[in-house]
Amino acid sequence: MILSFSVVVLLGIVCFLFFKKDGLKLSHALVSALFGFYLAGTAIAPSITAGGQSLASLLGGIKF
Repeated sequence: MILSFSVVVLLGIVCFLFFKKDGLKLSHALVSALFGFYLAGTAIAPSITAGGQSLASLLGGIKF
């Protein structure tokens, strides 16, 4: 768990720097994918999933 959390923090910082400095490139996309993979293994993953589902249902309920 400690290793996963450290990797999540490190990759999160790297992703932030990539987006801020250069925009998203292929190498940056790979780091972002790794960030998501390690984030899915942390304790916050169920909260992120629930938030995504809530957002999807909110957007699905909008009528034009």
